[in-house]
Amino acid sequence: MEHRSISTQNLTFPMPMVLVSADVDGEVNHMPVAWVTRTNYSPPIMGVAMAKHHRTNRGIHAHREFAISVPSQDLLAPVDYVGLVSGTQENKSALFRVFRGALGHAPLVADCPLTMACRLLQVVDQPTHELFLGEVVELFCRGDLLVDGVPDVARMKPFMLTMPDDRYWAVGEDLGGAFSIGKALIGDPARAR
Repeated sequence: MEHRSISTQNLTFPMPMVLVSADVDGEVNHMPVAWVTRTNYSPPIMGVAMAKHHRTNRGIHAHREFAISVPSQDLLAPVDYVGLVSGTQENKSALFRVFRGALGHAPLVADCPLTMACRLLQVVDQPTHELFLGEVVELFCRGDLLVDGVPDVARMKPFMLTMPDDRYWAVGEDLGGAFSIGKALIGDPARAR
């Protein structure tokens, strides 16, 4: 099948859903975000892009701290809900249980299997969004989801978002080891076709 050029607004690929949480005006505000990625190995740095008008951005700017929490599929409805309502009109702080770590203004969501406290390093201004780069200072995982000290993704049951179709997707099956499956092609990459 031949590739066709389509609108760049139809950029569709799965993105992991997270909750970004910050202290804003004396209360915790949660926001669902899919534009999130790790940007550095050591120290671990996360990048989160959010539209400039969001209330959560104000809290990150004010305190230079925020949390990123990875929700499981059983939290799909409340995660979606906090994206439907504005923190300026409704207090979203009671929707999830929160705890604090070493960073006093990074509200960690206890309901999520994995949560990280981030210290703001840099804000990259873009035409419609701000890209927040934060160093992961602490990482917490539910103990029942650890295998040899590492979070088990299948048991965490994270979910993804695609746009512009605005659909949530479950993370699929384990396809094999990264940085090893391709070794079968070493010396003969044409076999991949």
